[in-house]
Parts: sequence; structure tokens; C-alpha cells
Amino acid sequence: MRTFAVIGLGRFGTAVAETLVDQGQEVLAVDNSTEKVERLGEIVTHSVQCDATDEKALKAIGLENVDVAVVSVGEDVEASILIVMTIMDLGVTEIIAKAVTAKQGKVLEKLGVTRVVYPEREAAVRLAHSLATPSQLEHLQLAKGFGFVEMPLPSRYAGMLLRETMIRTHYNVNVVAIKRKVPDTGLPGGGEEEVNFNPSPDDLLKEGDTLLMIGHERDLQRLQE
Repeated sequence: MRTFAVIGLGRFGTAVAETLVDQGQEVLAVDNSTEKVERLGEIVTHSVQCDATDEKALKAIGLENVDVAVVSVGEDVEASILIVMTIMDLGVTEIIAKAVTAKQGKVLEKLGVTRVVYPEREAAVRLAHSLATPSQLEHLQLAKGFGFVEMPLPSRYAGMLLRETMIRTHYNVNVVAIKRKVPDTGLPGGGEEEVNFNPSPDDLLKEGDTLLMIGHERDLQRLQE
């Protein structure tokens, strides 16, 4: 288990904090709003109201002891930059920072944050992909030009071995996992979904399977068409 500090408890920061707690992680939630801090008080490990640009205040709550800091105050560019610099001065080495604009993101990258995230842009990209390709269940952009797609198994591949589909040969796409619903027999695990990570070329594909694939955006698009 790792310890996380989530600074800024708007919609994005709150969702990050709640999800981390759901995954069994220890979370310190920080915001200058007493109302927001109290709202998460019963969910996260610790919640504190303080000015995150104040190094003394962050030291007082032990922020330098966390493994990862998530700075979720992207709308206030100046505060975002000041908070990141303060956290770095405290010695936190892994910092994830939210950005609203590309310019803000470049500044944060130059400061040396571990990763800059653009929640609205990433949500917009996923929406655009889902509108352009209704068959896909999920799309994540991993890097410029490359993506991760989750889509139902095309019916033409049902009953074939993975190697017989020649997906990698024809489309230059890698199938990294296969999801399949377990028949509900009344036994434990029945009716749930199992995931076969790193599937074998000799795995049999069945109607109703879901493929998780990685590849270039244009190749993933060709496969789905």
C-alpha cells in the first residue's frame, strides 16, 4: 500500500481520492475549503483544511511523508505552480498535476512533475472515439498516435484460435487480454467476468468475449471498421 496526498477537492480530485480509497490506498485529502474537507472526512484516511501553497502548513500535516502527490487545482494556474514547487521543496518525488491548458502543462513539465493530466481533454478524446466508432467499449490514448481499446469480439473471429485471426499480422495490433463472462452455475464466481491477461496464441475465442488491444490509432481504427 502506498500513501497519496490529493490536493484540491473539486470533482477530479474527489474522484481520484475516492477511487484510491476503494483500491485500499491511504489518502490524505487537502483543500482550503472546510466544506470540501468535511465532505470527504469519513471516506479518506485523513482530510485537512489548509493553504497548500504554505510550506509550513504542508510540513505540519506531514505531506513530505507521502509517496505520491496529486495536485488537482488546474483552474488556478498560479496556485497550481506554487503548490507543485512547494511539494518539490518538501522532497516528494512523484507528483501528478492536473492542467487545463497546454501552456500550463508545459510549465508543469518544465518544473519536473512526473505526469501532467488533462481530464477534460482526455474525456473529450474518449467521447470522440466512441462517437466515431460505436463498437468500441473504451478508448484510452497512451501516447500521441497510440491507444488502448476495449471492444467486443467481432463475430467473424468467434470459434477461432487467437493465432488464426492473424490480428497482429493483418492490423499490427496486439491483443493484451481477453475478458469473458463466466456462466452462472450457482457456484462461487459464476456470472462474473474473468480476464485472461497475456493470452496464448492457442486460446479459443468465443462469442461474447471482449478484446483489450494496444496499437497505433489508425490500425485500431482499421480493425474496428
